[in-house]
Amino acid sequence: MSIFSRTRDIVAANVADLLDRAEDPAKMIRMIIMEMEETLVEVRAGAARTIADQKEMRRAVARAEAAQASWAEKAELALSKGREDLATAALLEKAKAKSFADATLADIAQLDDGLNANEEDIRRLEGKLREARQRQNTLLTRIENANTRSRMRAMYKGPRIEDAFAKFEVIERRADLAEGHADAYELGGPGRTLDDEFADLKQDHGIASELAAMKARLAKNEG
Repeated sequence: MSIFSRTRDIVAANVADLLDRAEDPAKMIRMIIMEMEETLVEVRAGAARTIADQKEMRRAVARAEAAQASWAEKAELALSKGREDLATAALLEKAKAKSFADATLADIAQLDDGLNANEEDIRRLEGKLREARQRQNTLLTRIENANTRSRMRAMYKGPRIEDAFAKFEVIERRADLAEGHADAYELGGPGRTLDDEFADLKQDHGIASELAAMKARLAKNEG
């Protein structure tokens, strides 16, 4: 489906407005760029044909000017020989050649005007194409960023994240139970051994001796 019908439609188009009205801006801008590129190719191809036509016409003008000079020489030769009839015929051919050259030069001038218009059209089309490509880059970046944000939000707000955290809680509960079992083995401690009993006796004897010595010093000081 064509978006633009003529070159002037593209030049006058407001790309931003077209995108604002589009249901799928990314698809619309691709179509806009494609049609602009195709139109630009057509305009340049038309300009190339015009330039080729002008070159051919200028060669024809050069041949007509050479013919004018040739017929003028022939007319002079005929007059010098007393052949006024031949001189008149030669001058008629010379006039025809001049008329053709003048008409062809006028056509070339018109083609020049058309080329100037084509050059302006090409310049404007290139400007619109640059604008469209810039908008395409900006638009695609915005769409990609929006899609990325949507994926991120779906990830951290979606059921997959909730399931993952639920599994973490189960694992933490299992770790708590394992630690509880390990701590339970230390409750109460092991039974007292014979060595423990003798160690207590030694400690009690040492404390009793120190206490007796302390009493003795106090009694001495009081006496």
